[in-house]
Amino acid sequence: MSEQNEKDSSRRSFLKNSVKGAALGAVALSGFPTIVPASVLGKDAPSNKINIGMIGMGRIGHMSELMGLLGQPNVNIIAACDVDSKRIDEGKAAINKHYAAKSGKSYDGTQGYGDYREMLRNKDIDAVTVSTPDHWHAIMGIDAVRAGKDVYLQKPASLTIADGRALSNEVHRTGRILQIGSQQRSTPQFKKACELVRNGRIGKVHTVYVGLPIDDPKQARPEPIMPVPENLNYDMWLGPTPYVPYTERRVHSQKGIYAERPGWLRCEQFGAGMITGWGAHHYDIVNWALDTEYTGPTEISAKAEWPDPAALWDVHGPFKAEALFPGDVKVLASDSYANGVRFEGTEGWIFVSRGDIKTTATDPVSKGKTMKALDASNPKILESVIGPDEIHLYNSTNHHADWIQAIISRKDPIAPVEVGHRACSVCMLTHIAMKLKRKLYWDPIMERFKNDDEANFMLSREQRWPYQMNVGYNLVTKP
Repeated sequence: MSEQNEKDSSRRSFLKNSVKGAALGAVALSGFPTIVPASVLGKDAPSNKINIGMIGMGRIGHMSELMGLLGQPNVNIIAACDVDSKRIDEGKAAINKHYAAKSGKSYDGTQGYGDYREMLRNKDIDAVTVSTPDHWHAIMGIDAVRAGKDVYLQKPASLTIADGRALSNEVHRTGRILQIGSQQRSTPQFKKACELVRNGRIGKVHTVYVGLPIDDPKQARPEPIMPVPENLNYDMWLGPTPYVPYTERRVHSQKGIYAERPGWLRCEQFGAGMITGWGAHHYDIVNWALDTEYTGPTEISAKAEWPDPAALWDVHGPFKAEALFPGDVKVLASDSYANGVRFEGTEGWIFVSRGDIKTTATDPVSKGKTMKALDASNPKILESVIGPDEIHLYNSTNHHADWIQAIISRKDPIAPVEVGHRACSVCMLTHIAMKLKRKLYWDPIMERFKNDDEANFMLSREQRWPYQMNVGYNLVTKP
């Protein structure tokens, strides 16, 4: 089966079986993005470059999106947006420096924005990247596609399952291209591992082990209330979440984007901890290998340790989780396993991880000794060649370049929105199970818990006016 036929078949199956299928598949894809004039590369530069605006100029915005896109030949980055004016200036300076070096003359053409909504009104911008705290992902993604922009959205797709569903529906309704920042799909060993599993090289899979790092809850402590820096629009940074007093370790360091990992990663108001921080990556690989990209588990249970209630950081610590996936596959997750994914079948096992590669210098290290990036119970498993009539998965060697090519072709990228939503959903289901401390029963078609009002209430969050998502399902609080 060819990679495109395999991909199309999986998507058709999802659209057929999902109750949202009719809504998701109803709208045809829109045309090629706006053709824009060359601005800095001289008279010989092509005029069909894709103009990109960047939302969020922190460490991931710089180290992942900016570095990943500046080298693309058919891209112009023309705008930088952040709620922190220092970061706007840093982003503009980095972009201007690149184009000045490339053109051999001074350049100061990058536009800065303090409000992403103003950026989205710029008709010269064809596409945007979203590299913000997690609580903004779905809302910004929805606003961007409604504005006619294609989107590169950092994982996790959302902070609630309801928001993720709204995001996926809106991307399909508008026909825009959205790539989730699940870059492991564009790393060779993950594709190879998933193809070997899909093609039965370890027999029937019965158990999967997902190893995730954690933030040490012992580092959590109370923090003093501080005055809001003049360069930070703190109210917009909080966005749809409840108002809480400012303290620097709740937001991000004012010493620079590389000073330390931002504190919001450890605050449940803005993120769910490592269950989404790394879980969105590894559960995505589980789904890819098991061919469950458009569905999800039916049972899930979990338990976790939590920091002192008086501490600022309040995300989970050490944890264990168990889920039942289609085909009676048991998926176990814990910080006690090696960071990566291990597939066990009736004829052997395969382990896959990033090896020694880090996205940022401050990436956490998991427990246990370093494992090989790709390993198996028998070396012959890894030497196996996937035949022409077997399953060949989508091939991408550069996640940002794949997004750009998807914008040009108007075909789904390697990590489309529904796939990202389903991977994120497993994370959020686990998080809810951690909170409720009991087994939950999930309907992946209806995306509801079975006979469990308390768990279903946790599928969405109240959203603060005036930053709420206007899709009709969420509760809205006003001051």
